[in-house]
Amino acid sequence: MATAATPATNMAMIKPCISSSRKVFMSSAASFSTESKEASWNRLTSSSHISSRQPFFQSIFSAPIKFKKVVTRAMSAANENKPLPGLPVDLRGKRAFIAGVADDNGYGWAIARSLAAAGAEIIVGTWVPALNIFESSLRRGKFDESRVLPDGSLMEITKVYPMDAVYDSLDDVPEDVKSNKRYAGSSKWTVKELVESVKQDFGSIDILVHSLANGPEVSKPLLETSRNGYLAAISASSYSFVSLLKEFVSIMNPGGASISLTYIASERIIPGYGGGMSSAKAALESDTRVLAFEAGRKHKIRVNTISAGPLRSRAAKAIGFIDMMIDYSSANAPLQKELSAEEVGNAAAFLASPLASAITGAVVYVDNGLNAMGVGVDSPIFVDLDIPKDN
Repeated sequence: MATAATPATNMAMIKPCISSSRKVFMSSAASFSTESKEASWNRLTSSSHISSRQPFFQSIFSAPIKFKKVVTRAMSAANENKPLPGLPVDLRGKRAFIAGVADDNGYGWAIARSLAAAGAEIIVGTWVPALNIFESSLRRGKFDESRVLPDGSLMEITKVYPMDAVYDSLDDVPEDVKSNKRYAGSSKWTVKELVESVKQDFGSIDILVHSLANGPEVSKPLLETSRNGYLAAISASSYSFVSLLKEFVSIMNPGGASISLTYIASERIIPGYGGGMSSAKAALESDTRVLAFEAGRKHKIRVNTISAGPLRSRAAKAIGFIDMMIDYSSANAPLQKELSAEEVGNAAAFLASPLASAITGAVVYVDNGLNAMGVGVDSPIFVDLDIPKDN
């Protein structure tokens, strides 16, 4: 994941030069804790901040008008109750649970960071076998560089929960998994137990993010995929979202939002993305639409999914050809640049915010526009066409 701070939102405008004071409040560096606690801490807010000004006609006759360029940038405010100017992504007072964060270079981490930058409290669920390494890395400061928020403080993760979203309850867990040493020392990690723990610790959440997938036979063509491999991909990559939302929705505040991550292989042929994973992503998108209706009507919860472009994450590298996919995207997408995890995180923050209050049941493409292309323009067929290219 990119470690640079979130780019500020710049907006140049011409205005009368009016004397005014402006204060920027910087939140203190946040600390990591694996225990639930009640503490007073400043939530970071990313917003477009415009200095106040007197009415134009009041000042036009009292002093000569001077024009200057005003640049608005992402800033932080410490007072939760103070209305923000402009049109900010404001998630202060909201609590987000991100399922599937195990390191700092994937989309789950990027989404957590963007939500934190907008003011949300962050709690995460980590796959049980990866839990110890993840918590240890946080404690030792290994992720500090990528925890940096736009104001220079560090993203705080209030609590990390053990999780395995393949199992709804302890009765579903096979004996060989229960006795597996990688699960030793952890408890309450099935979906129902997880949600009950979050309920006891926090009472409710506002945002649910599903950032996990697994296909044990992803490198196999679909024609060579076993039934068990296919069903495992569906279970871990799509039904896990249904299960998490099914359990979490009872403790989600009305007006909340749920977001998952999908991929263009759900609707286009991506050779090499096998093992039933393309089917799992297609199921995830279909479920998004149905869940948007059901959760919206019954609980006033919005449900969307982000179709993200390729990223050099640890999980993506397991597929084996991620570098080729990134090169292909850079060569053929309308925007010729490598997609950053931060861009997906920012899109998620928007979808989770009141600014997206009428958006639900949508597949939102964050892929530099690659989804819109019908052909690869890097093909020799188009060599004689005058197609703009970045050098």
